[in-house]
Amino acid sequence: MIGGHLAALAGSAWMRTGLRYGVTALAILLFLLSLRRSGERAGRLTEQLETMEKTYDAQKRMLEAAARRPRSRDDLAERLRDGRF
Repeated sequence: MIGGHLAALAGSAWMRTGLRYGVTALAILLFLLSLRRSGERAGRLTEQLETMEKTYDAQKRMLEAAARRPRSRDDLAERLRDGRF
C-alpha cells in the first residue's frame, strides 16, 4: 500500500520536475564549490611564488655581495686605504 503511493508520487509530473530542479541545483552547487577550491589553490600557489621570488632576490644580492668582496687581506687593506669599503 505504501509502496504504491510512493510509486505514484515518484511517477507524477510534479515530482519529476522537482527532481530535475534538484539535480540542477546540486550540479550548480558542486560547480561553485569546485571553483572556490580552485581559487584557494591558486591563492596558495601565488603566495608560494612570491615567497620564492623573495628568496631568489635575497640569494642574488648575497651572491653579488660575495663577488665584490676583497679576495685577500691585502685587497682589504687597499680598499680601506682608498676609502672604497
